[in-house]
Amino acid sequence: MRAVRIHAHGGTDRLRYEDAPELKLTSPTEAIVKLKAASLNHIDICIRRGLTGREVPLPHILGGDGAGVVAETGAEARNVKTRDRVCLYPLSGCARCEFCITDREFLCRELRVLGAREDGTYAEYVRVPARNCFPIPRHLSFEEAAAFPFVYVTVWRMLVTNAGLKPGEYVLILGIGGGVASAALQVAAHMGAQVIVTSSSDEKLARAKQLGAQFGINYKTADFPKEVRGLTGKRGVDVVVDCVGGESWMKSLACLARGGRLVTCGATAGANPRTDVRRIFWNHLKIFGSILGTREDFGQVLNFLEFTRTKPIIDRVFSLGEAAAAQMRMEEGKQFGKIVLRVED
Repeated sequence: MRAVRIHAHGGTDRLRYEDAPELKLTSPTEAIVKLKAASLNHIDICIRRGLTGREVPLPHILGGDGAGVVAETGAEARNVKTRDRVCLYPLSGCARCEFCITDREFLCRELRVLGAREDGTYAEYVRVPARNCFPIPRHLSFEEAAAFPFVYVTVWRMLVTNAGLKPGEYVLILGIGGGVASAALQVAAHMGAQVIVTSSSDEKLARAKQLGAQFGINYKTADFPKEVRGLTGKRGVDVVVDCVGGESWMKSLACLARGGRLVTCGATAGANPRTDVRRIFWNHLKIFGSILGTREDFGQVLNFLEFTRTKPIIDRVFSLGEAAAAQMRMEEGKQFGKIVLRVED
């Protein structure tokens, strides 16, 4: 099969579009999926650069998101059959620990995520546990189905499961344009929240308003905590989505109303920000960290997409062989929404 692999860590020049070994089932509970599309996540770039702190067997296929058609199933696979159109829940655990047996695999110490500790979806085929294959919502294309799993299950875990977002609440989303931020905008808007977004790009702010944001703040030209206080009558917002970290962290806390919640799944601007702990306990703030979510969260995301007819925001589609160009676009921060790789037949 053809795949995009890295043989060493480094820049986008390390991505090689080449022949890779054909996949075979190694367990009766597995399935092999012929991929039609895959999408990019920031973790792909971290793994390529060797920044995750974990060794990756080389050569390695990146990619945690994918959608396609089931090509083969093991004898004990019951939930799918060949030719089913499926999207992929991207993680699995040890199946033995306290977290796995209570269906919280995302907390497993032996967590395996597609494209991280095992080969991923930048390929024509991928091997996964059959139970990780879910039917694609009927209104979604393969490209759209590949664009939502990683970010949407994370956003759902942050906003709905953890923060308990309610209609009418104020939500501040930092750095609109990336996959997580754009998914958070869609979920919050559909739930009836009042959404404020920040960006250094007026073009991205305008696009966000078209997609349901009520207010946009250019953090390069305005003090966004001051602007947020003005927009909310000095009250502050109920929820902040901050996957930026760095210097924005203190500002995010300053934007929260008393009893507010901050949710995060990343630290693209720095992982060791200054903070004032007193602000947290004086104002009864809650901070939730999330990466991915449970199968129940994933099922709720599928129901949300199906019944609201929501489609993930796609920035641009590249061919699989153009993975290097796709990653360069993400690294340069040019995208609004998800960047997708189309796997040609």
